[in-house]
Amino acid sequence: MATDLRLKESLHEITESLVTTYAECRYINHLGHCPLPSREAVGEVLSDLYDILFPGFSRRQNLHMGNVEYHVGDLIDGLHDKLTQQIARALRHEAGEEKCDFEALAQEKAVEFLRKLPDIRWILEQDVESAYLGDPAAKNHHEIVFCYPGLEAIAVYRLAHELVLLGVPLIPRMMTEQAHSKTGIDIHPGARIGPGFFIDHGTGVVIGETCDIGRNVKLYQGVTLGAVSFPRDANGNIIRGMKRHPTLEDEVVVYANATILGGDTVVGHHAVIGSNVWLTHSVEPYTSVLLEKPQHRIKGPDTRKADPTWFYQI
Repeated sequence: MATDLRLKESLHEITESLVTTYAECRYINHLGHCPLPSREAVGEVLSDLYDILFPGFSRRQNLHMGNVEYHVGDLIDGLHDKLTQQIARALRHEAGEEKCDFEALAQEKAVEFLRKLPDIRWILEQDVESAYLGDPAAKNHHEIVFCYPGLEAIAVYRLAHELVLLGVPLIPRMMTEQAHSKTGIDIHPGARIGPGFFIDHGTGVVIGETCDIGRNVKLYQGVTLGAVSFPRDANGNIIRGMKRHPTLEDEVVVYANATILGGDTVVGHHAVIGSNVWLTHSVEPYTSVLLEKPQHRIKGPDTRKADPTWFYQI
């Protein structure tokens, strides 16, 4: 450990300088007696929910129909308490100075959310089946649940989306960002996505807030469903809540690194969007949108020996 006490004596100046910024900065500190939702607690909620959605695949093994009801009941009871506390914190922060019984409102939303879990499981069943039918590398359905990051990101999205529909702030985005950091797949919880959704490989996929995606849609890695631009009011401020992201109808396939932009862009059902396509206009159903085949310049081994810069010309 360093022993120069003269340097250590300057630490109080650093502290005072930092505390001054806490009084002057408006957006990057939260001081007071109203705690925000906890990242750690939201992570625990997701782990509990994953155990419920996919029993036997996560933390608890040796489950069977004789003991699963007790196991799930214990998780549901704990989730009621955790969700009520975290939702109340989020609602209180969102309300600002408005007075309300936030705990009572949070409990109502928590219970209503828990009621949605059976429906979410049925949708995830279709997502798993779609992944199995759409990926010849999948050996069985259990491999998809165990190993596919796309399914994990979709599962978290489906949970978070239900909280969005219930008007819960902050927590849905916290959930999907945890999935984003783990899988590399960024799905905004506000997007609307039908059943049978499959993301193959997944890394780098971005799905914006106002996307509408139909049934049995398949995306590959690196796909972006984004906005062309952001409409602004007379003062130059972004107008929020408008449709900014594209619509993909049923049975659409979008291949790797394609970019589809704009709230008015509609990709018709059964259309195929090829790799690396940049699309900002609508396409009709059963349409294929592909880049023209690129040309490659390939030189043989004799040319390589004679020209050491050959690799710049490929």
